Amino acid sequence: MARRRSSEPVAAKFKPGDRVRVMANPAVRGHVRTPGYLQGKIGSVEGIHGAFRNPESLAYGGDGLPKQFLYLVRFDQVRLWEKYGGSSQDRLLVDIYEHWLEPG
Repeated sequence: MARRRSSEPVAAKFKPGDRVRVMANPAVRGHVRTPGYLQGKIGSVEGIHGAFRNPESLAYGGDGLPKQFLYLVRFDQVRLWEKYGGSSQDRLLVDIYEHWLEPG
């Protein structure tokens, strides 16, 4: 008898204010939702949107389960771009799924 997979994650791994790193070598290949320029970069969690079906699984015909938490993550622009010429106060806010994040 096959085990039934829960569609809901247990709890969010991160909370607002937590420092996180975007994984540089995720297990996911092909179409991904996380921009390459963010991989390996450190940001901080601004908020949690909720749990949603994984779009990377859905893109390949999967069911997107279990759901993944989606976070709003803030990055300092000067840490993203080596020659960034804007203000040191400039920030970038990006939605990133939990399976792309690790403690920073």
